[in-house]
Amino acid sequence: MLTYQDVEHSIITTFRKVLWREFSRAVKNYELIKENDRIAVCISGGKDSMLLAKLMQELQKHGKVSFELVFIVMDPGYDLVHLKQIKENATLLNIPIQIFQSDIFEVAEKLNQKHPCYLCARMRRGFLYQRAKDLGCNKIALGHHFDDVIETVLLSIFYGGEFKSMPPKLKSTNFEGMELIRPLYFIKEENIIKWVNFHSLTFINCACRFTRESDLESKSKRKEVKRFITNLKRENPNICYNIFKATENVNLETLLGYKVDGIKTSFLEKYDES
Repeated sequence: MLTYQDVEHSIITTFRKVLWREFSRAVKNYELIKENDRIAVCISGGKDSMLLAKLMQELQKHGKVSFELVFIVMDPGYDLVHLKQIKENATLLNIPIQIFQSDIFEVAEKLNQKHPCYLCARMRRGFLYQRAKDLGCNKIALGHHFDDVIETVLLSIFYGGEFKSMPPKLKSTNFEGMELIRPLYFIKEENIIKWVNFHSLTFINCACRFTRESDLESKSKRKEVKRFITNLKRENPNICYNIFKATENVNLETLLGYKVDGIKTSFLEKYDES
């Protein structure tokens, strides 16, 4: 019978190189966790956030920095079967979750039936910040991984008309003193899936009734970009790494314009100075 000790052991042994080291590298390189932080690990019930919870627990036990953790689950209107699965997985993995209620699914569907996912994500983030702040936390940790970063870059280019990435940490503009961190920043989704399959674990995916009923999930732009990247990797296995490095090597001198604090600057403004 699988125990949480088995899962914890695999993280620092079998999957040490692809999970633990990459997690530790992101925490160190981007200074995500500092002494006396109180961090709310936000759990959706999916594989990414559950792995994040276990990695954060391991770091708390074995790391050199002292910090506190709370594990919060926002129930935006899950079906009972999905909520039951989240609770069972949390018990199995020894994650002491706190569940709080909201009606985000219902509100997002009523306000924007054509594009409820974007509104839902924005509302969920606000609820998580508020709950974390109420619990005395100064940070929330989300389970976005390496693939999410790459997909976000391409989504912003293809459908947003801008070059925008997903930073490893971000100060909240609406909740003073709060910060968002993404400790899975270097971890590839394929390795998370291998970890899940290794233990024969089952987590929820998208538990939104609206997207299932409307087939919106299968038509999502993120899914489309994911398929596009998969095809590119067949020709160039390094494509994801190159996209990621591009976010660190932006050459402003070659761009037509860029934004800082919402203010757009054109290359023409400095052209005659050169």
